[in-house]
Amino acid sequence: MRKLLAAAIATALALTALAGCNVSASQTDAQTQQPVQAAALSATSTALKAPKYVFLFIGDGMSYPQFQSASDYLGALADPDYQLAEPSLDDNQGAVLNGPVALNFMGFDVAGSAVTYDSNSFAPDSASTATSISTGHKTYSGSINVDETATVEYETITEKVHDQLGMKVGVISSVNLNHATPAAFYAHQASRNDYYDIGLELVESGFEYFAGGGLLKPTGAEGDQADLYTLAEKAGYDVVKTQAEAEKVTAENGKVILIDEHLADGDAMAYELDRTDDMWSLADYVEKGIEVLDNDKGFFLMCEGGKIDWACHANDAASSIHDTLALADAVQEAIDFAKEHPAETLILVTGDHETGGLTIGFAGTDYDTYLSQLDSQKISFAKFDSDYVASYKTNKTSFEAVLTDIEKLFGLKAKGEAGDRLVLTDYELGLLKTAYEKSINGTATGMAEQAEYVAYGTYEPLTVTITHILNNKSGVSFTSYSHTGLPVAVFADGVNADQFKGYYDNTDIFNKLAQMLAVK
Repeated sequence: MRKLLAAAIATALALTALAGCNVSASQTDAQTQQPVQAAALSATSTALKAPKYVFLFIGDGMSYPQFQSASDYLGALADPDYQLAEPSLDDNQGAVLNGPVALNFMGFDVAGSAVTYDSNSFAPDSASTATSISTGHKTYSGSINVDETATVEYETITEKVHDQLGMKVGVISSVNLNHATPAAFYAHQASRNDYYDIGLELVESGFEYFAGGGLLKPTGAEGDQADLYTLAEKAGYDVVKTQAEAEKVTAENGKVILIDEHLADGDAMAYELDRTDDMWSLADYVEKGIEVLDNDKGFFLMCEGGKIDWACHANDAASSIHDTLALADAVQEAIDFAKEHPAETLILVTGDHETGGLTIGFAGTDYDTYLSQLDSQKISFAKFDSDYVASYKTNKTSFEAVLTDIEKLFGLKAKGEAGDRLVLTDYELGLLKTAYEKSINGTATGMAEQAEYVAYGTYEPLTVTITHILNNKSGVSFTSYSHTGLPVAVFADGVNADQFKGYYDNTDIFNKLAQMLAVK
C-alpha cells in the first residue's frame, strides 16, 4: 500500500540548498591516487550527540534524475493522494502548472551531494560505492570491504556499532540479501559474485534482522554445499519465508531472516509496479524491522531500494519511478518513528551511484514532457518478459496479437485518433517489428553489432524497444545500460543532520557517522 507522502515543496528549493554548499576537504592525492580524508568534519564535531537510532536508506542507482522524475511524474498525474507544490508559471505556454510533487525525503532539513568514483572508475559499481559508504574506503569495482590487493579487510559502520556500542543492526533489500549493496554492511570479499561466501558472512554477522529478497546460490555455485538457510537456523536465526509467519515475528524471536514470500525475477522482491496489495512492500519490512530492533541501546537499520537500479539498467523508466516511490514509502516508516523519538533519530537517504544515464527530456519532445503517459505502463519489463514474451516465443504469436498486448499493458497503439501521443508512428512501428522478429523468431536485424547493442543492450529486444518508445514519447530518455558518474544526493533529517550538508566524497558519509557515533 502506498502511504501519503509528506507535504510537497518546490523542487527549486531543494536544489538551491545544494548550490551554496562548500566542497569537502576529501580529495585525491596525486601521487598515491588514494583518498585523503578531511582532518576534521567541523570544529564542533567532537561535541556532537550520538543518535540512538540511525536509518540509512540507499536507493541503488538513484541519483537526481531518479527521484526528480518520480517527483515530476506525480506532479504530472496531479495524484489526489499527494499534495501538490505551489503553482508556477510556464513561460513558454503561459499556462499554470501544478509543478512537481516533492517526495518526503526531498523535504528533509538538509540536502547534500556526494561524488561516487571508486579506485578504477568514474562510473563505479555497487560493491565499491557501498564499501565507501559503509567503511570510508575506496576500492575496486566488484570488491566488497577489502582493499585493492584484497588482502586488507575494512570493518563496516554496522559491525562497529554492533560490537562497540551494542546497537542492534538490520539489513533490508528489495533484491538479494547477499547482493552487493546489502553485503557491503556485513561481508568482506574480493568479488561480489562470491555469493555463497557472502552468505556465510551474513550468517556469521550476528546481526539481528535481515529481510527482503532471497539468498543467491544458497547451496553454492555447484549446489553441493551446506544450505545457507539451514546454517542460519543452526546459528540461532528464525528463517521465515511466508507473510503469515512474518506478521507474527516480534522482538521476542531474537535474530530473524525474513524472505519475501513472492519472490520474482532473480529471487528478488517484485517490482513495485507488479506488486499487489496482498504482497508486503519495502515499507512493511522497515516497519517490522523497527519492531524487531527497537531496544534500550538503539539500532542501525540499512534499507536498500535495489530494483531502482535494475529498472534503470533495463531502461524501464516507469518501473524505476514506482520503485523510487516504494523507497519513499519505506522512508515514511522512519519519519513516523522519528516523530516518537525526535531527539534520538537520524535518517539518511542517498544513492550509491546513478544507473542508466536517465534524463528528463528527449530530442523528440523538445522542451515538453508528457510524464503522465508513463502511467499507461501496467507491468515491469521483467514481468512482461516472463509472462508474455516467453509464451510469444513458444507459440510464435503474431505481431498483430503482440500489438494488442502492448496497447493493453503499455498504452502504445497501432492506430488511434489524431493528436493522441500514444499512437505509434510508422517509424516506431518499424522499430517494434524489427525487435519482434529478433526476439520471437531470431531474425537478424541487419544492424551493425554496435548499433544493435545501443538499441537493445543485453535485454529482450522487443521489451526494451517498447520501454524506449514509451519513455521517449513521455519526454525521458537513457544514455546507458550501465552505471554513470553522476554525484548522488544525501538527504538528512534529525540528530546531526546539518553535518551532511555540502559537496563531498561518499566516503565522508561513513566518516561523519563514525565520528558522531564515536566508534573506532
